[in-house]
Amino acid sequence: METKKPETVNEREAEYGMYSYADYLTWPIDEVVELIKGIRFKKAAAAPKRIHQRVSLKLATKLFTFLEGKKCQVYDAPFDVRFLKGSKEDHKIHDVVQPDICVICDPEKLDERGCLGAPDLIVEILSPGNNKTELKHKYKLYESHGVREYWIIHPENQNLMIYTLVNGSYVPSRLLTSGDVVQSDVLEGFVLDLEDFFKDIE
Repeated sequence: METKKPETVNEREAEYGMYSYADYLTWPIDEVVELIKGIRFKKAAAAPKRIHQRVSLKLATKLFTFLEGKKCQVYDAPFDVRFLKGSKEDHKIHDVVQPDICVICDPEKLDERGCLGAPDLIVEILSPGNNKTELKHKYKLYESHGVREYWIIHPENQNLMIYTLVNGSYVPSRLLTSGDVVQSDVLEGFVLDLEDFFKDIE
């Protein structure tokens, strides 16, 4: 009779999605981890590339300036976003991510630990270590939980894709790059000239 090989932790996680926000809160503070459907996604231990940080800081600053005095608020990573499926209890929350930038227009979703519910706009800035997670797992997560607008920025290629939620499904823009002027459907009046935005980022 063949003896079944013991499961590894990764195999159990992939099959069962065993973790919750309650578990997440017990992990070391210097370990950057996200949860999607109860499965751990550990981010790279090294800091993001300098170009990633330049893009993040510049865009977050533009959003902060635009939103000053308005109801919507912008936050950049590290900032926990917890997605709900009914219960608000920590042990029943299985989706916790740290988007590079997010905008929340409902102040009721904000608490001392971050955002509880879907932000209105999320920006993810790609780096070599996170492309698969951003393009596959987070896309489905954000769409299913009703994030109204999802931006994916590729800093090295200096381009941008925008996914806008229409009747519960994301509709993609064309690939936006230098020469394009981007307007947000969620943040009325916010305009981003990509040529101007990327001109001093390298």
